[in-house]
Parts: sequence; structure tokens; C-alpha cells
Amino acid sequence: MTTKHKIAIFASGYGSNFEAIARAAQAGEIPAEVALLVCDKPSARACQVAEQLNIPTFAFSAKEYGSKAEYEQAIVERCNKAGVELICLAGYMRIVGETLLGAYSGHIINLHPSLLPAFKGARAIEQALEYGVKIFGATIHYVDESLDGGKIIAQRAIEYEGNCLEEITAKIHAIEHNLYIETIKKILNKE
Repeated sequence: MTTKHKIAIFASGYGSNFEAIARAAQAGEIPAEVALLVCDKPSARACQVAEQLNIPTFAFSAKEYGSKAEYEQAIVERCNKAGVELICLAGYMRIVGETLLGAYSGHIINLHPSLLPAFKGARAIEQALEYGVKIFGATIHYVDESLDGGKIIAQRAIEYEGNCLEEITAKIHAIEHNLYIETIKKILNKE
């Protein structure tokens, strides 16, 4: 029997990558149990999906805390209590700070909708489209103190000649789910 590792997924919004990973874990496609969803928007769809899938959730509002260190300490405590081994950022729109990095250094990964190191930050797809690139993609990387600058783990590219933001965003999302699931599986299996 394969060992089930405990992972936490961090999301801020719709949660399509969270849902894809959680369903893959529940179906046995990855050797993991999603032990916790961390969400900084209590009304986000991701929280509703977690409830439907019986996944424990820590939903918080940063404004309820005096500092980033305070809410990150609350996150670390919940991750530790749940036995989390790997944190997967999936549309989590907060920059990870010293407290979380200190506790989980080398065990936090992020999915970014560009071929890093190009087009870092929140508007990556829009920036690539404005620049006129013809090869788009997604990157999974380790999280460090730099913005979208940690060591790259995996990338997948797609060609696109159009100029429609919604269309290319949908195409990138279509490759993200499989890439993230494959990458999590490799990390947990230490491949």
C-alpha cells in the first residue's frame, strides 16, 4: 500500500487547481491526502468546494491579524497540527513571508501561469499577451523569499497565436491541472 502524504493547498479564489488536486488525491491518483485548505478569502468558491469534499479549511481575513507574521503563525500551527508535509500554492494571492518560509522551507511549491523566469507577478498572462509572445505556459517552482523566483521544478509550454486574454487563460488552465498533479506525485514519490 502506498503511503499517503499529507498536503495543504493554499488558494484565494475560484479554486480550480485546488479542486483538481483534491479530487486526484481522493481518487488515489497521487499518494496524498489533502489535510487542509488555507484560504485568505472566507467567501471564496474554494472554501465551498473544500466543504463538499470534507476537507478541513482554515479561512481567514488578513485584516483580523496585527501582522503577516501573526496570520502566518496561525497557518503554521494548523499545518503542523494536520501533519502537513508539503504546501501547494494554487492561486494563493499573498506573498509568503518569513514565518511560513521558516517553518516549511523547501516544502512549499507554487504554480505560476507563465514560463518563468519571464512574466512574474499577478498579471503574468496579460503581460505575456501584451508583449506578443507566441509560447505561453505554466511553471511549478519552489517558493523562496523572492517573487516567483524559486528553483523551477516543472514547466509546460503551449503555442498561441491569438490575442484573446480569456482564450489563452483557459488554455493555460487546461494544462495547469495535469502538470500540478504530475509534479506533486513526483515530489511525494521522490522521483
